[in-house]
Amino acid sequence: MKISVLGAGAWGTALAMAASARHDTLLWTRDTRQAELMQAQRRNARYLPEVALPAQLRIGTDHDAALRHAQAGLLVIATPMAALRERLAALPPGMPALWLCKGFEAGSGALGHEIAAEVRPAVAAGVLSGPSFALEVARGQPTALVAASADAALCEAAVQAFHSDTLRVYRSADPVGVEVGGAVKNVLAIATGLVDGLAAREDPPQRPGLNARAALVTRGLAEMTRLGVALGARAETFMGLSGLGDLVLTATGDLSRNRRVGLLLAQGLALPDILAQLGHVAEGVYSASTVLARADRAQVQMPIAQAVVEVLAGRLQPGQAMQQLMSREATSES
Repeated sequence: MKISVLGAGAWGTALAMAASARHDTLLWTRDTRQAELMQAQRRNARYLPEVALPAQLRIGTDHDAALRHAQAGLLVIATPMAALRERLAALPPGMPALWLCKGFEAGSGALGHEIAAEVRPAVAAGVLSGPSFALEVARGQPTALVAASADAALCEAAVQAFHSDTLRVYRSADPVGVEVGGAVKNVLAIATGLVDGLAAREDPPQRPGLNARAALVTRGLAEMTRLGVALGARAETFMGLSGLGDLVLTATGDLSRNRRVGLLLAQGLALPDILAQLGHVAEGVYSASTVLARADRAQVQMPIAQAVVEVLAGRLQPGQAMQQLMSREATSES
């Protein structure tokens, strides 16, 4: 199978590396200088400096050549959500595509499948998601993902492309649920980072601990499920890899940029300084307000997401946000 991956960030590079072990894989970047350095160093020094690129992995900057390469194989879009509409619009008529990006589009609040339906109606499209840090995939550490699409053949192509001894790919016919899980978990990871950051401080009179983290992850999953079902997802999807699995990884893993944002906010650092320190995109920072806007339109309550938005905007301090959540009126768990 011939595979083209559009976007040489950490995740696109990692997945292209994994695919190149068994398939003719081309990694495309629009940045000519980045391509030259990757070719010369056989390493993505900007995003994955820790891991050498496989000798057989192709790297190129010719967009049309990348599309031709994947014409009879599989095309994977690995750009940020902000560029998904542009990349889909540039595809040849009828060409199927999978994307890796997670989140809601700024401005429109659209998920990936909604963008695809608008830009390329009736063309096979889907998402590859799940609990996965790019560095671990690049290192060949065991990982499980889910390919979601209304088109069964596209899901099967994803399995053929990426399923291996170290990378398991499951199929799903619920792209809505998979995308909601991938978008909302980033916001909830910031919330968990806030709790963990407060737990590490000595000054709060009621310092949170592991009980608080468990409660937040669980109630965050409930918020995620409510929004997903309201948008047309299946509730059971959120107990799978792209729901519970991705939430647990992103909310507790030390490689999580979104969790790191929450930790540093709890330490008192300003958001612009945190983002400068990270150097990479933390999607939850940019998607939190959009998640809340979609929830408001769907008349879904998301108090944890609301608290994250307030902290990011500087209207609440982390300790105040936790106190606000704990003082909400008691309700039924379901």
